[in-house]
Order: sequence, then C-alpha cells, then structure tokens
Amino acid sequence: MKRDSRLSMVLHALLHMADHEGPMSSEVLAKCMCTNPVVVRRTMGLLREAGLVRATRGAAGGWELAVPLEGVTLRQLHEALGEPTVFAIGHKNAAPGCLVEQAVNAVMDDAFAAAEALLLERFAAVTLADLAKEFSARFAAHRSGGKAGIAKG
Repeated sequence: MKRDSRLSMVLHALLHMADHEGPMSSEVLAKCMCTNPVVVRRTMGLLREAGLVRATRGAAGGWELAVPLEGVTLRQLHEALGEPTVFAIGHKNAAPGCLVEQAVNAVMDDAFAAAEALLLERFAAVTLADLAKEFSARFAAHRSGGKAGIAKG
C-alpha cells in the first residue's frame, strides 16, 4: 500500500509560507517540496475549503496562511486532507468467514483504533507554531555549527 505523504507535504509548505512575506505561488511551493504545481494546487485547495489558507490570483498572487500558526493543529490539517488512513497495514479479508481470521481481525481492530486515537490526540496537541519553533531551533543550531546536515528547504 502506498503511503500518503500529503500531511508531511502540507506541513512543509505551510512552514515555508509562514516564513515568507506575501503569497507564494504553486510553482514556488512545488520547487520547495520537489513536486508538481498541480499537486500543490489540489492539496492547498483542500486547506482553502477548511479556511486554513487563502489564494489570490494574478501575477503577484499565490497561497497565504489564513490563520495564525498558533491556531492550526496537525489534527485540523489531517482532517482537512480527508482524514487519510494512518496505517498502511490491515486485514487480509475485512469480512472473513473463518473464525480464526475473525478473532485476528477483532484484536487488530482494537489495536488500530487505540493507536489511531493516540496519534490523533497527539496531532491535536501540536500546532504549526510548535513546528516553526522546532525548525527555528534546528536552523539556529545548524548555522552555529551545532548540527550538520540540516537544510532549509
């Protein structure tokens, strides 16, 4: 099963947007994230529908944050993206006739539900401001020679 990396991509884009004066075009954001501008527009459109970003048209247009960093949690972003499945593992058969497989599925369902609830609880506690602070600390350490290999990009 293919991994859904849209949340990671969105977080990357939003942190670039927060660090930039004015709107950022889909083309510029796509270069930052090594993807296609169409992917950026499609994904940002979901965030616009949730009221988290806004778009302006024209030569100087692009995407901007519509809310302060402190007002956006990872959970809100996950929900805006359509709440993609958080686990790539699952059942061999969702409605098995075999009693053994039914028992396996029941135990796995409980474990998946508990793990997902914990992850979403954590997502609700982390804001974009928290991520921006983490990035700033890493960037400062990198500039002072404290940690090699951390790139702004």
